[in-house]
Amino acid sequence: MMSYMKQYYETIQSVLERVLNEQESNLEEVAKVMTDALAKGNSLYLFGASHAGIVAEDAFYRAGGFALFNPIFSPALMLNVEPITLTSKMERLEGYGQILLQSKPVKEGDVLFIHSVSGRNPVAVDIAMAAKEKGMKVISLTNVTYSKSVTSRHSSGKRLFEVSDFVIDNFGETGDAVVSIQSLTQKVGPTSTIIGSFVIHSIVLKMVELLEAANQEVPIFRSANLDGGDEYNREMMDKYKDQIHYM
Repeated sequence: MMSYMKQYYETIQSVLERVLNEQESNLEEVAKVMTDALAKGNSLYLFGASHAGIVAEDAFYRAGGFALFNPIFSPALMLNVEPITLTSKMERLEGYGQILLQSKPVKEGDVLFIHSVSGRNPVAVDIAMAAKEKGMKVISLTNVTYSKSVTSRHSSGKRLFEVSDFVIDNFGETGDAVVSIQSLTQKVGPTSTIIGSFVIHSIVLKMVELLEAANQEVPIFRSANLDGGDEYNREMMDKYKDQIHYM
């Protein structure tokens, strides 16, 4: 029998290949939406609750990362909250997503990228709907098959993919984990975090291509652990201070 680790590795490879083959044009379109928004002086926001928020953490304020991503974080939805079960309660609290969006200086023409695997919980649906009311563009990264197999927990009856302007499918399995275990009924080895990080950094690379083609500066952070990195990053944050809202 193939080892569990090898099964996981091969599944991840397969899903990554499918995302690349079937979503590349979608990622390019999303990158263009983001790049066009920046050119007009607008801002880019990232959101995800609990483990879905890891993708937002992975994408902002990091070496080789895009400098103009603004995360929307809530202590109640982060993985260091105790008890951790609070995250499940808070992402099901209708109206909380609207409050989170109101905490940021969002405006018409801004872009919100939301990661939610099931897309069923109120916090993701709320923040998406509130963003659209503001005139923002909403991009969702979700598992469409998974989401269609479950009911919404939002009073509108809508799931995230149904209230988004652009939908990126992570092509994961229902329930997220993918490796069948002999002694368990529950699968092990989720794919959403790995695929999510690939997606957001691929969007950044598409944006870089567009900016280079237009002969525009590419706002990418340098490592703070390399000589000159701190100085370069300070200059970057000062230059784009009107589009950076996390300092």
